[in-house]
Amino acid sequence: MNLKMMALIIVVGCFIIGALVYIEWPYRSGQRLQISTTTSLYDTGMLDTIADYYKQNYRVSLFFISAGTGQAIEHAKRGDADLVLVHSPSMENTFMQVDGVGVVRKIIAYNFFVIVGPEDDPAGIHNLSPTEALSTIVTSGRSRQSEWVSRGDDSGTHSKEKKLWTKAGFSSDDLREESWYVESGTGMGATLNMANQMRAYTLADIGTYLKYRSDNLIDLEILVAQSKDLLNVYSVMAINPEIYPELNFNNAVDFIKFLVSDEGQNIIGNYGVGDYGQPLFYPAVSLSLENTDPITDWIREYAYLSYEGQSWECPPPYRAGQDNLYL
Repeated sequence: MNLKMMALIIVVGCFIIGALVYIEWPYRSGQRLQISTTTSLYDTGMLDTIADYYKQNYRVSLFFISAGTGQAIEHAKRGDADLVLVHSPSMENTFMQVDGVGVVRKIIAYNFFVIVGPEDDPAGIHNLSPTEALSTIVTSGRSRQSEWVSRGDDSGTHSKEKKLWTKAGFSSDDLREESWYVESGTGMGATLNMANQMRAYTLADIGTYLKYRSDNLIDLEILVAQSKDLLNVYSVMAINPEIYPELNFNNAVDFIKFLVSDEGQNIIGNYGVGDYGQPLFYPAVSLSLENTDPITDWIREYAYLSYEGQSWECPPPYRAGQDNLYL
């Protein structure tokens, strides 16, 4: 082999190696994030839209583990995720202040839960308050006129449902023993499908409901909607780097900053408008800054966490050096 041919082979080899290093760089250097999230976010498709945009513009790949909020938090507690995206303030509070794992909590979006059911509405709950509707469904169920499908999976939606039953004067632990009260033990989409097949009532987040209804997967109707008791707030949290130093904390914080930026909030606020005629989620950051909408007070009352007698989006000891996010 002459020297020219050998030199050519070396040059080509270096080019190929360089190209492979360039392609693999995001992965070898930790430019990826594992996010444990709730099914009510994942099933809408919005996270895929965010992932595509983020990879294209920031060269960081997002991977999602989808489960109910309780299970999503359990994944993170084991160190299996860099962030969590969930919607249960009480579980988030435990994850942060009791477990000490969640840090840098930011509220990113909100929408509303809805009570849906068959168009003929056998229990007659249309336009009742949430607690009145649930009381009426109990009476109807016990007279064998209707059924209820509960998530029954320790998710954020299930947590909200149990609180609503309590406010209506019932215990979900007692109701689950009755034949008309059925637990799916699955995610939001599967629960909607089950309720649709049974012609039953269920509590759903509006985002997943609109997607499934628009895709003609279900024909259930919204019967009770948009009240303070049905508020649904989504938050993001990173994982405490002192507990899991091997996780990608810096990239996690960068992603949190993206979600609360105008750039990220615009994606959230515009998602669904073209396909469903309305957004599936509403941006929460500008609402908090403007402080003029009554929903701002609802969010603070429902989703802020108590610490030393005050309410906080993220209590100061759990900000992991990111105090600039809370100015």
